[in-house]
Amino acid sequence: MGGMRRTVLGILAACLLALATACSVSTKDPDYVPPAPLPPLEQLKQVPVTQPSELGSGEDLTAFVTEDRNIACAMTSARGDHLNLPYEANNYDDSANAKLATVPVVHCELAVYPAPQARDVTDNCNGTGLGYLGGTVLLRPDKVAYGACRSGVTEMEAEFAPKGSRTGPIAELPVLSEGRNIERNGLRCSTYNGGVACGNLSAGVAFFVNRAGYLLVSKGGTVTSGKMPAS
Repeated sequence: MGGMRRTVLGILAACLLALATACSVSTKDPDYVPPAPLPPLEQLKQVPVTQPSELGSGEDLTAFVTEDRNIACAMTSARGDHLNLPYEANNYDDSANAKLATVPVVHCELAVYPAPQARDVTDNCNGTGLGYLGGTVLLRPDKVAYGACRSGVTEMEAEFAPKGSRTGPIAELPVLSEGRNIERNGLRCSTYNGGVACGNLSAGVAFFVNRAGYLLVSKGGTVTSGKMPAS
């Protein structure tokens, strides 16, 4: 009889444990407000740096894509307006450009992107006033610009816009995981808040961009355009 009683008690204890486990629920705090994403310069300062070699960088540049395949960036160099890009045709290596100073830059392209604000339209596109589009951002050591004159789509749009091919040079790029930083030639990039921030910490020049909006920082850390967008 004693053994049977212990067995019944054991079964009851197990059932009560299972019932308690099954009935346990987690609830969200209605008063909890998630912290705002850090401004780009603060993010770039705080997150540990990933070595470029982890992304399989080449000798002349480091390129990566975000986890959601919406942004591709190249940490590369420029000769005047000619950029050394792995995903767009360019004249960087033309002999006529060899006399131009070579400077480090970061160039990014987006598949889905915000339109440029009027204050950031910095080119009249050969006098036409047409064709200045968003979807690209260029960081130089001393300045940053969102958008540029172009006709047609970027390679990023061709591959990863809603009707993109999902194949091409950008599809082959390594992923820089959310929340990671990478640095090359004094410029640093970080993926967070569904987008990318890049900057020159010493000069206080930076940007953040995602599909919802963008923020430009220059003049030693002053926000010159936009605001920190939601993810």
